[in-house]
Amino acid sequence: MTLHQPTAAEIKRAIRNVPDFPKPGIQFKDITPVLADARLFSGCVDLLIDGFQPGEVDAVVGIDARGFIFAAAAAVKLRAGFVPVRKKGKLPYQTHEQSYDLEYGSATIAVHVDALHPGSRVLLIDDLLATGGTAAAAAALVQKLGAKILEISFLIELKFLAGRKRLAGHPVRSVVAY
Repeated sequence: MTLHQPTAAEIKRAIRNVPDFPKPGIQFKDITPVLADARLFSGCVDLLIDGFQPGEVDAVVGIDARGFIFAAAAAVKLRAGFVPVRKKGKLPYQTHEQSYDLEYGSATIAVHVDALHPGSRVLLIDDLLATGGTAAAAAALVQKLGAKILEISFLIELKFLAGRKRLAGHPVRSVVAY
């Protein structure tokens, strides 16, 4: 039996809003109900990679930590490699690092120096686009390795934070927008 593809509206209804997490004033978008539903989870991955076929993407880069969930599943569906971009100090081999500003501080992410080859075709995936700082830093790391970003895809976009502006020059997709 084949289950029908969920719509973005169905996925949006399943995302739980958690007020004041991790601190007062933040409206956290909890994706665990989506992940717990096989049809919704698979549908999210399909919508994140829509338009790409196996053989068109060499690697799917996922951003620590929830981006790993969708990027790894997308890599399997596209028969591509999976490359993690992690928080500084979490990767065991030589890395390139990129620092960026957050809404509430700064952070540094890293990728292994040999994770991508020059000219690799990359799909960059994360769960949430807020201010765009993390995704812009990850894109800079991908480009530092000489790879070509085909698209940057997000499950959720918080449009009022205008993060898409920081990703100018890259095609950006979001499944659900607030």
